[in-house]
Amino acid sequence: MKVIGVGDNVVDKYIYKKMMYPGGNALNFAVYAKQLGIDSAYLGVFGNDRAAEHIMETLKTLEVDISHCRQYAGENGYAAVDLVDGDRVFIGGNEGGVQKENPIILSVDDLEYLKTFDIAHSSIYSDMDPELHKLKAAGIFVSYDFSSDYTDRLLKDNCPYIDVSLLSCGQLVEMEVENLLKRVYSYGSHLVIGTMGSRGSIVYNGKRFFQQKPHFVQPVDTLGAGDSFFTAFILHYLTGEKDHPDADQAALIISSLEEGAQFAAKTCLVDGAFGYGVMF
Repeated sequence: MKVIGVGDNVVDKYIYKKMMYPGGNALNFAVYAKQLGIDSAYLGVFGNDRAAEHIMETLKTLEVDISHCRQYAGENGYAAVDLVDGDRVFIGGNEGGVQKENPIILSVDDLEYLKTFDIAHSSIYSDMDPELHKLKAAGIFVSYDFSSDYTDRLLKDNCPYIDVSLLSCGQLVEMEVENLLKRVYSYGSHLVIGTMGSRGSIVYNGKRFFQQKPHFVQPVDTLGAGDSFFTAFILHYLTGEKDHPDADQAALIISSLEEGAQFAAKTCLVDGAFGYGVMF
């Protein structure tokens, strides 16, 4: 199996300790897949500052392919993180940096490259919603993280081009989560996942709901927990479908959820999304 993250990358700048760590939904997916033993790549937009250089060097060290990335003069994307009443919270950022002015526009060559992967994962922070239809037309399996910044209009517009949708639903009660997942499924996604922080996650496949409680650990840093959960879940799920096409889907979803919970717990024991911090 080969997978690729397409879209956002940032450094997460921890203001209270003057450290920055590589991150971003699409980039995290590529790195977590590599950690799980899957051949992975990343396609995104870098600036030319110290943050960008650190991310690129980290990806090279991890042997994540970045051969199709773009680089422009300017500030790389960053998110500012601080400690507020004992919790790490996002307090700002530069909205993607150079990516805002230079979003990914997929060429014919890009699409041929992306066809060599089993799944392409992107996010609401990747500034490439207008490109999703190209991925669908090319027959590329697409997953997409809406985080908690979705609107009904955005879901309606994008879900027809997305095979697996991921939404952060920590602000909703369980019935609201289930209704939301049903709605997203009706808009076109074949599998919909709602993450709820310490309450776990819910998956809807158009027939029934599946729930997963988190594996509780004493966390060092919860950043990246959702991304790592999803990566382990979807890779286990797709591998199961590929190796055993006639297997029971419910059993596969249940085992995939367990894989996701296990891996997310491990991620919570690492500073940043996956370590590799440097001073700034």
